[in-house]
Amino acid sequence: MEIPKLQIGSLTADIPIIQGGMGVRVSLSALASAVANEGGIGTISSIGLGDIEASKKEYERISREALMTEIHKAKSKTDGHLAINFMGVLSNVNDLIQTSIEEGIKMIVFGAGLPTKLPALVHDPSVNLVPIVSSARVAELILRVWNKRYERTADGLILEGPLAGGHLGFSEEQLEHPEEYSLEKLLPEVLEVIKTYEDKYGRKIPVITGGGIYDGKDIARMLSLGASGVQMGTRFVCTKECDVSNEFKQAYLDAKEEDIVIIKSPVGMPARAIQNRFLNDLEVKGKLKIKCPYRCLTVCKVDKARYCIALALINSYLGDVDHGLIFCGQNAYRIDKIITVKELIQELLSELKEA
Repeated sequence: MEIPKLQIGSLTADIPIIQGGMGVRVSLSALASAVANEGGIGTISSIGLGDIEASKKEYERISREALMTEIHKAKSKTDGHLAINFMGVLSNVNDLIQTSIEEGIKMIVFGAGLPTKLPALVHDPSVNLVPIVSSARVAELILRVWNKRYERTADGLILEGPLAGGHLGFSEEQLEHPEEYSLEKLLPEVLEVIKTYEDKYGRKIPVITGGGIYDGKDIARMLSLGASGVQMGTRFVCTKECDVSNEFKQAYLDAKEEDIVIIKSPVGMPARAIQNRFLNDLEVKGKLKIKCPYRCLTVCKVDKARYCIALALINSYLGDVDHGLIFCGQNAYRIDKIITVKELIQELLSELKEA
């Protein structure tokens, strides 16, 4: 079979794979550029690039400059397609979006919050806007608001199912029955919702599925159901190009299926992570001391939070996994080796062709 290309607005990727944006500092320039060089869309996460102990003014400046640095690094390594991932709950998200546009980024992925005002920030029609959604209801709400307020529609949608890593767009009750909210059930509903807007704007709105996508067979199944491509995050963590510490990657290699758990994040959302010493100690201690001179997340209730999630994620990135949180997708336990991005993508495409 011929591998289908993935078109999102003005971008056309040679393969239907987007590398998911993983904060804090998991998906940076090295990983994103490597994926882009293989024909996919590489994503830099804008989350957690600053100094979490800096003052508000300094945090914003440091975050902005760090994002610029990662974009410059990535562009120096690839001519392929790059995206930047943003969380709507970041306190300086608007500034970071403007920075990415000024640096020539042509694809913005927006999750963890409704991007109802995103088109007002992005006036350049060549910049492609791709919201992350978890249901047809959310997709319809975003498209309806954009159509009414801005006479614009999304250039693509990323549909994340309940098996994804990190923060999840589902309730704890829903996550107890993930089969009822599987991508196989959610995707047809989203495809039905977007038809009205595809007809009005005279173009396809590609839906990219993510969450639990592990191999080429999974990609083939999603494409057969009507997805235009897939987003994969977890599979790219154990690549040589991923910037996280060796200890972070080893936690993936050591993880068993029962080690992958749902936790309640300080931001008030459920999240998927690897059970480790940090989480075990937290159950005993109940609450850790938090220093927060600048609130990087608007929804974080510092007075009630049991720990600083930014610090916990940075600790793992640096290698101190005993004092760190390790986000992962449901299938992380299946990973048993560290390979290059090229090797991983060749493996995925070979499996896709066979399927």
